[in-house]
Formats: sequence, C-alpha cells, structure tokens
Amino acid sequence: MKLSIIIPCYNEEHTINALLDTIFKVKFPIEREIIVIDDGSTVNHKQFVLNEIKDNKIKFVRIPENQGKGIAIRIGLKYASGDIFIIQDADLEYLPQDIPTLLKPILEGEAEVVYGTRFAKKPKFMARSHYLANKLLTTITNILYNTNLTDMETGYKLFTKNVLGKIELNTREFEFEPEITSKILLNGFKIKEIPINYQYRKHGAAKINWLDGIEGVLLLIQQRFCPSSIVYGFLYRIYKFHFKKVIFNLTKFMVNYIHMRRI
Repeated sequence: MKLSIIIPCYNEEHTINALLDTIFKVKFPIEREIIVIDDGSTVNHKQFVLNEIKDNKIKFVRIPENQGKGIAIRIGLKYASGDIFIIQDADLEYLPQDIPTLLKPILEGEAEVVYGTRFAKKPKFMARSHYLANKLLTTITNILYNTNLTDMETGYKLFTKNVLGKIELNTREFEFEPEITSKILLNGFKIKEIPINYQYRKHGAAKINWLDGIEGVLLLIQQRFCPSSIVYGFLYRIYKFHFKKVIFNLTKFMVNYIHMRRI
C-alpha cells in the first residue's frame, strides 16, 4: 500500500522546507509519496524545494495563479498514486509525526476515514475567534448529519481510494472541509477521530476568515437538504463570488476607518 501526502501551499516559503525535512524523518509503516501544490504563490516555491525535486523525493506542481485550497487539493489528488490520502497544510500547524498514528485504524481495517482532532484538549495559542468558529461549524455538522465529531474543520483528513471514488469534489477554497465531510457522511462512511498534536502557526497570517465560516454553513445545508437545487446553487454562487467580496471589502474599510478615527 502507498500513502499520498498532498501539500497545498500558498506563500509558505518560511515553512515548506522545514515541513518536508520533518516528513522525511518520519518512519511510515507503508510506502509514501509527497505531492506539493504551489497555489500561485507570489514567489515560486520550486526554488525552495529544488533539491528534493532533483532527488525525486517529491512531486511538485505549480499553479500559475492563486485558485484556492480546494482546487489545489483536487489537482494534488489527480497526481497522487496512493491507496490512502492525507492533506498536509504547509504552515507547520499540523505535525507529520502524528501521521503513522492516524494511519493505524485504516491499515488495521477499522476505518476508511480518519480525522485528527485538535480538540481532545484546547489547542495552545489558537485565537479564541478561530476556536469558537471551529466549534460552531462542528456543532452544526453534528446536528445536520447526526454525527458526533469534535473537529470537522481539521486539516488532517485521511481517506482511502475507495472513499475518494464515491465522492465528487467541486469546491474551490476553504469550503473543501465541509464539502468532503458532508459527502463522506452522506455516502455512509463513518469518521474515526484520533487526537493529534497542534501548534498555532508562527509565520504568516491565517488565510481563512469569518465569511468563509458562513460559506461553510451554507454548503453544509445545501449538501444535506438540496445538493441538486438550481435555486440554492444560484444563491450560493451569488454569495461566494459577489456578496462575500463586497462584505469583506466593506468590513475592511470600516475597520480602517475606525482605526484612523482613533488616531
């Protein structure tokens, strides 16, 4: 069996080498491959991982323009040749040392989907707003899908080729997390959670915001009740591609305005 590690990255030049070095040091119980997807970063990450490419330690794909995490993952999956897949964020919030533990239930035939939960205990240094948003989205997921998850938004999601073959992924950005979760559950697969270590990012800023959270809720509702609804799909696209941007720019303007008034 083979594990495919999909690494979508956008402007993670400060951490990508350290992440790869950490992965190389981990002893995996099965063969593994690494696919790095540079999602239109302002600086081509190929220059940072050139030695690993030359040594055939990784596959590297560069998307010319930023498309979003969801698209980067979908492209990575097309290049993957494994039997089991895991998404690995490039910011070193999730520690590759945990991957063998997450693999165990799948290798032992206990599960086909494993999530690494950050909330077995409260993550250190996670912003309170992010903590509460994650808990809210997970609670909504549990209510809508009659499950008992603790961390729906976790970046550590493992799933088998059989699971991937039963679902169709369409999302573009951070709504990937609720999309894959809802489709896994709707197809009758159980999600096994295992506690993981977690450290809040030390470089750069989190790219997700509260508007992405609203989008996640809308997608969870759509997938649960009306996945094929043309009307709901139309309204969802209006929010995603038009209304969301207007709200973001207006909020940014108001924050800057209040800041200037205080000065």
